[in-house]
Amino acid sequence: MAHFSVEKPAQFCAETNTVLLVADADNYESDLRAAVDLCVAGNVHLTVLLMMLAAPVPLGDYAAMSVAWIEVRDGDTGRLGKAVMSARATLETLGVSFEIHGSYPEEAWVEDDVGERARYADLTLVGTSLLANRRLRSHVVEGALFNSARPVLLSGNRQSVTLSPKKILLAWNSTIEASRALREALEMMKSADIVNIVLIDPKATQAANGEEPGSDVATYLSRHGIKVTVDRLPSSGREVSEVLVQHAIDTAADLIVMGAYGHSRVRERVFGGVTKAMLNAPVVPVLMIH
Repeated sequence: MAHFSVEKPAQFCAETNTVLLVADADNYESDLRAAVDLCVAGNVHLTVLLMMLAAPVPLGDYAAMSVAWIEVRDGDTGRLGKAVMSARATLETLGVSFEIHGSYPEEAWVEDDVGERARYADLTLVGTSLLANRRLRSHVVEGALFNSARPVLLSGNRQSVTLSPKKILLAWNSTIEASRALREALEMMKSADIVNIVLIDPKATQAANGEEPGSDVATYLSRHGIKVTVDRLPSSGREVSEVLVQHAIDTAADLIVMGAYGHSRVRERVFGGVTKAMLNAPVVPVLMIH
């Protein structure tokens, strides 16, 4: 695994948050600009991790000694190093506290690498440019979610991300994952104008949502001084993710907050699920935690 690191000393208050941006080293410019805007507006430290998947070891006799394979890897690490230096030069001019690293891991090690770094950030930002590299994006998101216990903020296709959303949509289904997401977003919610709690096809059961679905979590947030509304929406045969996204658009939400992977990763990959759908097409920025 090859690593490249350049650091500018941080000059910010100890209580200020840290954002980790993970981006494709071949396609990072738009994500870098968005991350800088986010961090400058919130006066937070930005850690950048530019990644490239290592060229796989060729198969066959003497394949590991292939001259072509070595040349590919040398070319990749050269491009990665140039990307790190170029991004550093850009960041130096933008007035943000930052550090920047480059990583060239084998595919099997991406999640461990991302997870380890994400543990030292308040959230991991995954921009839209990684949509062009689905394999890397999947490993990055799952590494941050499963290996760091920190939230992931997915950029939306229609609007820029912010650390101070005014309208938040909380996707609520009374699960542990949803509860963790709520806790991670609690400070954001306290600063928001309104938090819209949304339940899709809720069932009034004592073991899950209670006799009046959404009332318990609304009461909890209200005790924190948060202004809330509760919407119980029918899916009407549509996917839950489709209902959530459309409602976020209709209510002009700045952010969707939700738990991730309520089912196993294998089940989500094979049969689909809300998490998978939101990862594949984030229209509105989404804050997720497992």
